[in-house]
Amino acid sequence: MKTILRHASGFRLGQFQAYPPRPIRAPAAGPDYISPLSISIVTPVLNQAAFVAQTIESVLMQRVSPLEYIVIDGGSTDGTTDTVALYRKYLSHFESQKDSGQSDALNKGFALASGDILGWLNGDDFLLPGALEFVARFFTAHPDVDVVYGDRIVVDRDSREIGRWMLPSHSNRILSWVDYIPQETVFWRRRLWERVGSRLDDSFDFAMDWELLVRFRECGARFRHLPRFIGAFRVHSAQKTIAQKDLGLAEMNRIRGRCLGYVPSEGELRLAVIPYVMRHLGREWRSRLMPTPTARS
Repeated sequence: MKTILRHASGFRLGQFQAYPPRPIRAPAAGPDYISPLSISIVTPVLNQAAFVAQTIESVLMQRVSPLEYIVIDGGSTDGTTDTVALYRKYLSHFESQKDSGQSDALNKGFALASGDILGWLNGDDFLLPGALEFVARFFTAHPDVDVVYGDRIVVDRDSREIGRWMLPSHSNRILSWVDYIPQETVFWRRRLWERVGSRLDDSFDFAMDWELLVRFRECGARFRHLPRFIGAFRVHSAQKTIAQKDLGLAEMNRIRGRCLGYVPSEGELRLAVIPYVMRHLGREWRSRLMPTPTARS
């Protein structure tokens, strides 16, 4: 019944497969853009030989500069390092050595980053054409905004589209209950990063992105959702979201306990997200009834 209702309502938020695989429909890239704000992207990677080339190319093909791209490999043994080496001359920094986890790799990468705008892209996800230009232009035009994020396309291991997350406008309240913000679409200003200590909490190996967003909020950061598809999140059997569900739940409840003062029940969570989900559905329905170039992209 839940599946039928989700299909009938158009509810896709939080789903990793909403429909059968189909060719991806992505936004078109714009012209080359020289930004007054420099951008640094960090990619942490470990044994992602099947996907990392697409990840790297999705960054290198962004038509924006200045762009700094840092890849930190955790000591891959599946040929990932050989693949990354093919792009070495285009990277600002690349290293491969054993680390203590993804957060450790990200902290190493961000310690080397010099950009005004920061973000990270995991080694199995990828950016969509024109994403960084869109982000850089928005930050330039809105100096009061600290954090931006966009919509997500969900793809399978063969890069076929299997879902879309079209988010409503930002809600600070929902961030205490659940993290619907697509990590691969998040970018923030260096001034905010420095305000929260210039580090990810390496006691988290799964929900470090959510924990960082909560710290941003605690520092009074101004968030803005961008109604554009920015990145693609890949679903495959080896990813942490699927392979480490128990760890993920424990870390998410740890954040909920910190924000709410207790760990809510599943029923409480469902009730808490209803207003946000209804706004998501409103955007989904509007995009289908009155498609715009952004909604079709």
